[in-house]
Amino acid sequence: MAMRLVQSTNDEPKEVDKWIQKLHDGEGKISRLHFYFHDTLSGKNPSAVEVAEASITKKSPTVFGLLNIFDDPLTEGPKSTSKLVGRAQGLYGSAGQQELGLLLAMNVFFTTGKFNGSSLKLSIREMPIKGGTGAFRLARGFVQAKTHFLNLTSKDAIVEYHVVAMHY
Repeated sequence: MAMRLVQSTNDEPKEVDKWIQKLHDGEGKISRLHFYFHDTLSGKNPSAVEVAEASITKKSPTVFGLLNIFDDPLTEGPKSTSKLVGRAQGLYGSAGQQELGLLLAMNVFFTTGKFNGSSLKLSIREMPIKGGTGAFRLARGFVQAKTHFLNLTSKDAIVEYHVVAMHY
């Protein structure tokens, strides 16, 4: 069974054609976004789960070979009670044997405000924006991520994101 994970506001061919016509005549925009990514592996309702590990992962100081899948809330502030602005879905794994090295692929989609229904595709720490949907079609830019909180025991984390997205 296949299903869409992220949906833009209107994907009808006629609407996309109208959008392309506006693109030809329009100037690019720059949007600056700021939000917090809550990655929770602990508790009754985790937003991230471990899905695979290598035979050496438990012995590795960097948990090399560990792979997690996530569907994390994005909020305006660092507290979990802050206003929800969207979700981040994707996967990350520990790719460094000697030092911590994270491999990350995620889609960030917005559920409120003027970007409701739009998404960005991100690929880490200073991450390039590789495209998007809705208002972010043909987006490019960058994201700077900074760890706001990390619990090494539970592996729960809150990551602050600063986004600069150029789009039409």
